[in-house]
Amino acid sequence: MDEQVLRSLIKWPNVPDCYGWLALDRRGQWRMVDEYAQQHHLPGKPIDHAALNEFISRNYANDTAGRYFFQNGPQRVFITLAATPWVVRIIPSESSVQMMTQCHNQMTPSGALSDEQGNIYIVGSTQQTVFQDTENQQFAVKEMPAVALLHDHDLDHFSELATLREAACSFVGSWTWSGQLLPLDPIHSDELSQRFGYIQHPAPL
Repeated sequence: MDEQVLRSLIKWPNVPDCYGWLALDRRGQWRMVDEYAQQHHLPGKPIDHAALNEFISRNYANDTAGRYFFQNGPQRVFITLAATPWVVRIIPSESSVQMMTQCHNQMTPSGALSDEQGNIYIVGSTQQTVFQDTENQQFAVKEMPAVALLHDHDLDHFSELATLREAACSFVGSWTWSGQLLPLDPIHSDELSQRFGYIQHPAPL
């Protein structure tokens, strides 16, 4: 969380929250959802400005209710999630392979899930910023459990790591990461948000 954002939040603590104007799509892109897009149920326009994307990523946080938001100075902009709060890519390097979220945080996987549409979700932990003290406007940065949609461009790479067999509505099996054999279990997409405690369409409490 940027220091200037924290200072502005303390200085102006009662700025109204914003809902519906910012979204995270299935490819980890931030999207601006203007009034026309909201009225016509459109996904909105991807934000192409590199500095703005970085600003959103640095100030991406969640509250204890499971709502994710962008702390834009003193204003909290709650984010509509197309799938999960995190989208990960498999990033190869010279010596290893990493999983990185849309906020450029490394994710440590402990398993994976496959849904009825063939999507793969990585289960593990990543560093997150949590708003936990409403009285003092305080955030904490923690390594926390997380679920992340695997970017569709990396599905082929994942399949090379996995041993699969068909189940009733999806796939089960195992996959290898950093020398460890990890489980791949089935899940229905409707179960994700409740199981992992996040809200796809935030609204005022």
